[in-house]
Amino acid sequence: MHSLHKHKINPKTVQYLIWAFSINLLLTLIEIIAGVIGGSIALVGDALHNLSDAFSILIAIMAYKIGMRQATLRFSYGFKRAEIIGSFVNLILLFISGSYLLYEGILKIIMPQKIDGALIIVVSIFALGVDIVTARLSHKEAAHNTNMKILFFHNLADVLGSVGVIVSGIFVLLFDWNFVDGLIAVLIACYMILQVVVSFPLIITILMDASPMDIDIEEIKNALLSIKGIKDVHHIHVWYINEHEIGFDCHIVGDNLELISEVNRVLKENFDILHTTIQLERDKNCLKCHL
Repeated sequence: MHSLHKHKINPKTVQYLIWAFSINLLLTLIEIIAGVIGGSIALVGDALHNLSDAFSILIAIMAYKIGMRQATLRFSYGFKRAEIIGSFVNLILLFISGSYLLYEGILKIIMPQKIDGALIIVVSIFALGVDIVTARLSHKEAAHNTNMKILFFHNLADVLGSVGVIVSGIFVLLFDWNFVDGLIAVLIACYMILQVVVSFPLIITILMDASPMDIDIEEIKNALLSIKGIKDVHHIHVWYINEHEIGFDCHIVGDNLELISEVNRVLKENFDILHTTIQLERDKNCLKCHL
């Protein structure tokens, strides 16, 4: 049985995100300056990731605002898929940031440079505090909203990145192991790219109007065929309207208009599908049907 629970981002959370956007921009500037002065690619990489976080937060806010608009005659499904488009853009940003950081990290492992361990530690401790607060904000909504989930991945990568940079600074101070800076950068980059790989299939499924991965169309068809009076079910389409709502349409062969109500009842109770279009036909010879 498929189940989706409608969930909207808490407006209060949006206000927190606006605050987090401003703080992330400030943190980015501080980390870039400190990273350049201290010679740490891991800190610069963390700054770039914070910058992508800031844009991700901005995209999440804009997508939420657009998604709350009412449906129009032209946009009859409404604007809720704007959040999915925002999620897609966020994934691209995450991948670009991760790829760049991976490249720079490998270079720093091969050709390590002297870095200021003390400066890196101080700035990273401040960054860690900001990252933890931002991650907690996005985590509240991550279980219910794909855009917020991806944003949480951004924030979690920042937390790990700040911890990693602190560890890097400690190793530099104690053992003069400058190569650890590049190693930490590579680990952060791999985590970022991994999250893109994990999140990408759902986003593409929704944008391509593909059938939800956890829905068995044959199971739905058999459930509808078990309804007394239905002789055939065909031309079945199942897709995500947005990440919380599923659309369904099909043609059924029967002689009674009341069959449509029964089909809707089965779809609602067994599969949690509420948005349906059911066409009733009197014979199986549907010239336009392919499924």
